[in-house]
Amino acid sequence: MSLLTVGTVAFDTIETAFGKVDRVVGGAAMYIGLAASKFTTPINLVSVVGGDFPEKELKYMESLGINLDGLQIKKNEKSFFWAGKYHDDMNGRDTLVTDLNVLADFDPILPEAHKKPDYVMLGNLTPDVQMRVLDQLKKKPKLVAMDTMNFWMDVAWDSLLKTIQKVDLLLINDEEARQLSGEHSLLKAAKAILKMGPKILVIKKGEHGALLFQDKSVFFAPALPLEKVMDPTGAGDTFAGGMMGYLAMKDRLTKDNFKKAIIVGSAMASFCVEKFSNERMKELTTDMVKLRIKEFEKLVKFGAPL
Repeated sequence: MSLLTVGTVAFDTIETAFGKVDRVVGGAAMYIGLAASKFTTPINLVSVVGGDFPEKELKYMESLGINLDGLQIKKNEKSFFWAGKYHDDMNGRDTLVTDLNVLADFDPILPEAHKKPDYVMLGNLTPDVQMRVLDQLKKKPKLVAMDTMNFWMDVAWDSLLKTIQKVDLLLINDEEARQLSGEHSLLKAAKAILKMGPKILVIKKGEHGALLFQDKSVFFAPALPLEKVMDPTGAGDTFAGGMMGYLAMKDRLTKDNFKKAIIVGSAMASFCVEKFSNERMKELTTDMVKLRIKEFEKLVKFGAPL
């Protein structure tokens, strides 16, 4: 099944307690595409980069089944750049530099072949850009998922609410859920957010796992205990890519498949954080992914009767 994703393809400079890397490849769409490609193709990517973006990285994405016909390349401009430094606990970070560059006036243009996707993953961008993607679709997808952040809640509230009304699945973290809903309890927050339009809500809790809210039921997926977390950048996008790639592969939107998709997303995110940038994702084999998913299943399985 085809998966359409829109988001950033960019450069990151990242500093954590374990080191620093300069101008490595990043961006929401890149992480989503890499994770989803382990489960389904084609993945039709919509984004924009400058002439400074490495051609070898584009060829690598294409080798995974990621279609770049919707990637705009502005040869005389620079790619989006972000620099940040993580706190020692890896839960917080300080943004040091944000250079929008080509992203400042990004107008997503979908090739004709991209306008009838089966599944859509709207990576974190301005809600107006996300809406422009949806407006270009020529048929209703089986599932439209959306990621967003608290920044858009601060500066684009009205357009954010309009876009949320158009999606089936919303992915946000616990802090964003509280801000969006005005509720501290995540259960109350979920009820309020589901009234805004989405049928399904995923609340990510970082190292504490993720919650799935669907049809008045709640499912919890734990995070895998890791010996070392090198770089959390892109973990949320990798989670989304793994989840959507799995759902597209199964192509049956049952409750059980959504639960398994949360586990798959968590497994992919656990790989992402083990090295800087996309380095760990490039090493993954199908067998490695299957083994990691089994490790997650062991975390929540118990055989003794209550």
